Amino acid sequence: MHSVRLSVEGMTCASCVGRVERALLAAEGIHAANVNLAVEAAEITFEAPADMSSIVATLEKAGYPARTEAIVLDVEGMSCASCVGRVERALADVEGVIAASVNLAAETASATVLAGVTDADALCGAVAGVGYTARSRAQDAPHEDRKADEARGYLRRLIVAAAFTLPVFVVEMGGHLYPPVHGWIMGAMEHQTWRLIQFWLTLVVLIGPARGFFLKGVPALLRGAPDMNSLVAMGAGSAFAYSCVTTFAPWYLPPAARNVYFEAAAVIVTLILLGRYLEARAKGRTGEAIRKLAGMKAVTARVERDGAVVDVAIGEVVVGDIVHLRPGEKVAVDGVVISGDSHVDEAMISGEPLPVAKGEGAALIAGTVNGEGAMSYRALKVGGDTMLAQIIRMVEDAQGAKLPIQSLVDKVTMYFVPAVMVLAALTVLVWLAFGPDAALQYALVAGVSVLIIACPCAMGLATPTSIMVGTGRAAELGVLFRKGDALQALQSVKVVAFDKTGTLTMGAPVVTDIIALFGDENTVLAMVAAVEAKSEHPIARAIERAAAEHDLTLPAVGRARAVAGHGVSAQVGDHQVLVGNGRLMVREGVEMAAFGASLEMLEAQGRTPVLVAIDGVPAMVLGVSDRVRAGSKEAVAMLHARGLSVVMVSGDTKRAARAIADELGIDRVEAEVLPKGKAEIVAALRAQFGQIAFVGDGINDAPALASADVGLAVGSGTDVAIEAADVVLMGADPRAVVTALDLSRKVMRNIRQNLFWAFAYNVALIPIAAGVLYPTWGVLLSPMLGAGAMALSSVFVISNALRLRGVGRAG
Repeated sequence: MHSVRLSVEGMTCASCVGRVERALLAAEGIHAANVNLAVEAAEITFEAPADMSSIVATLEKAGYPARTEAIVLDVEGMSCASCVGRVERALADVEGVIAASVNLAAETASATVLAGVTDADALCGAVAGVGYTARSRAQDAPHEDRKADEARGYLRRLIVAAAFTLPVFVVEMGGHLYPPVHGWIMGAMEHQTWRLIQFWLTLVVLIGPARGFFLKGVPALLRGAPDMNSLVAMGAGSAFAYSCVTTFAPWYLPPAARNVYFEAAAVIVTLILLGRYLEARAKGRTGEAIRKLAGMKAVTARVERDGAVVDVAIGEVVVGDIVHLRPGEKVAVDGVVISGDSHVDEAMISGEPLPVAKGEGAALIAGTVNGEGAMSYRALKVGGDTMLAQIIRMVEDAQGAKLPIQSLVDKVTMYFVPAVMVLAALTVLVWLAFGPDAALQYALVAGVSVLIIACPCAMGLATPTSIMVGTGRAAELGVLFRKGDALQALQSVKVVAFDKTGTLTMGAPVVTDIIALFGDENTVLAMVAAVEAKSEHPIARAIERAAAEHDLTLPAVGRARAVAGHGVSAQVGDHQVLVGNGRLMVREGVEMAAFGASLEMLEAQGRTPVLVAIDGVPAMVLGVSDRVRAGSKEAVAMLHARGLSVVMVSGDTKRAARAIADELGIDRVEAEVLPKGKAEIVAALRAQFGQIAFVGDGINDAPALASADVGLAVGSGTDVAIEAADVVLMGADPRAVVTALDLSRKVMRNIRQNLFWAFAYNVALIPIAAGVLYPTWGVLLSPMLGAGAMALSSVFVISNALRLRGVGRAG
C-alpha cells in the first residue's frame, strides 16, 4: 500500500472536490482519496495495479490535472550516450517523475515532476546513485563558465600526463621511430632498470591524471552498468597490469610474451585527456547563442523612487515603475514610452538593421539599445516575463529537445558498452585459441584496442551538439524553435500555406475607395467607423483612420454583434448597420445586385471590398488595400526554388485574393475562408501534398498553426498565435520562413553526417582493432592509435556541428 499527496489544478468549489474524489475512488487500486479544496491537494492511498501514471491519467480525464513543474539539473561526469540512458532511467525511477530527458552536449537533465511529490534534491540524489554529480540549474554556474572550468581542469591533467608519458614513450617507442635511440638507451642503463622507470612514471599517470577514469569507471562496472570510463579503466588497467607481471614476475609468462605495454597505458590516458580537453572547449562554444542573448540584458535601471531618479538592480524593477532611458543605454524591461522620443536598435528582435523611431505610446523591448534621444517609459513586463527572457527560455528548451531521430541512438547505446566488453572478451579468447606464438601478448593488444576504440561518445554527441548549435544560430537569425521536434519536421514539409493579412502583407491596410450607394457619404462613413471601433480586425483600424482624415464625429453605437468571418452588426441610433463581406449580406437577406459593379471594379484591382448596408439597404462599398511586404515575392520564389508548393489562405473574395497571389507568384489560393475553416484547409492540403507548414500572425490563425505539421508564427503577431506555433519568426519578413526551412535541412543533414561518422567509425574500426586484418596483412591496431582515433571521433562530431554557426539568413 502506498500513499501520495498530489497538488490538483482547476478545483473551484465543493462540487469539484466531489468530482475529483469520485473519479479517484472509481479507479482500480485506489482505496482512499481525501481532497482538500483550500490547499488544492489530494491525499491518495493506493496499491497495484494503480500507480502514479494511472492516477495522473485519472485526474487528467476528470478535468482536474495534477500540477506539474519542470526541474533542470546540471549533470557532471557524463561522457557518452550510455551515460545519458543511465541518468534518464535513474530519474524516471524517482517517484513523481513523469518524464525525463538528458542532453549530453549541454550536460543537463530536464524532468517534469508532480509538484510536491519530488524535488530537485531527490533528483540529484538519484543521479548521484548511478555515479554522476548533479545540482539544480539555479544553484550552478552558467554552462559556458562550467565548460571553461572543465576545460582548464582537463588541460592541467593533460599537461601532467604528457610530462610523465613522454619519457615512457621515448624509451619504449623511440627505437622503432629512430633505431640509434634503442642502442643509446640500452647502453645507458640495463633493461630491467628502464622497465622500473617506466613503471613508476606510468603509475603516476594512472593514480594522478587518470584517477577519475578509475573512480567512475570501476564502480560503474561493479554495478553492472559500464560506461566509457569503464572501457578506459579496463583498457589502460589491463595494459598496466600485464606490464607489471612482465616486470616483476616474468616467470609466469612464456619468454616470447614478456613484453611491457607501459607506454600504451600512459599514451591511452594522455590521448583521451587531450580529446576531453578539446571536447570541453568545443562544447563551451555550442552555448554561444545563449551567452549572447544573456549578454543583452541590462544590469541596472534608472527608476523613479520617492520623487528621485535612482539606479537599481534590474531585479528590483517592478511593473508600473517609471524608468528613465539615456542615450546609448539598453532598455531594461519591456514597457511603453510615456515621454521623449528617440530611435531604438531592435535588430536583436526583428533582424532589421535600421533603428526604429519611438515616441509616446510606442512599445520598448528589454535588451534593445536606445539611440541619441532620452525617453522615460512605464515598465509593463519585468524579470522572466520580458520578451528577451522568453526568447532565452525558448532557445534553451529547443536546445534541450530530443528529436525523434535520437530514439535510434538511444536504443543502440543502451546495449553498446556491454556488447563491446563482451566483444573484447571474445577477441581475447579467439587470440588465445588461434593466435601465433606469444598469443597472450596479441590477445592483450587486441582486447585493449577493442575496449579503447569502441567508445560511444561520438554517438551520444552527434544529435544534441547539432541541435544546440543549430537552434542557437537560428535564434541569432530571428528564428525561434519553440518545440524541438519542429526542427526535424520542418525539413520534410511539402507545402507552405501563408495567411495573407499581416504575413504576406503589412497588416496595416488603408481605405483607397469610398463608393456611396445610398445616403450622405460622410454620415454613412461615420456610422461605419463607429461600428468598426468595436472590432479588432486591421481593416477596422483603416476605416477609423479614414473617418479621422475626414474629421468626422462618430455617433454612439448601441448593441453590437461580431459574426466571425463575416463582419459586424450594430445598432446606431435608429438604424441597423451591417459592415462586412458578401457572406454577411447574404446571411442577413440584403440584396447583392446594388453592390455588383463596385465589387467587380475593386476585386479586379486586388482590393478588399467592405460592404455596408443600413436597415437592409445597400449603402456603401469601401475599397481597402494592404501593401505587400517587401520580401514576400522573394520568399515565394525561394520556396519554389527549394521544391515546395506555396498556398495563400485569405478571407478575401476570390478575385481580390487571386490578384495578390498573381502579384506574388503563388501557386494556389484558398479564398473566402472563415477563421474556423483554416484548420480544415490545412487538413485538406496535407491530404493532397503531404506534410504542411502554416504561417500566420492572428488569433484566428491559432487553430491552423496548431493543426499544421509545423506552425510558424510571425513574432509581431498576437500572443495566442505565438503560443500555438512550433516556430516563432521574430521579424515580419516572410523570408524568415525560408531561413527556418534552410536551418532545419542543414541541421538535420549535419546530424545525419555526425551519426554516419559515429556509427561508421565503430563498424569499421572495431573489427580492425580485434585483428581481422592480421591473418592476411599482419596488421594489428595499436591501443595508442585506438585511443587517438576515439578521441578524434568526438572532436570531429562537435567540430562538424560547430560549422552550423556559419549558416546565414536566406536571401
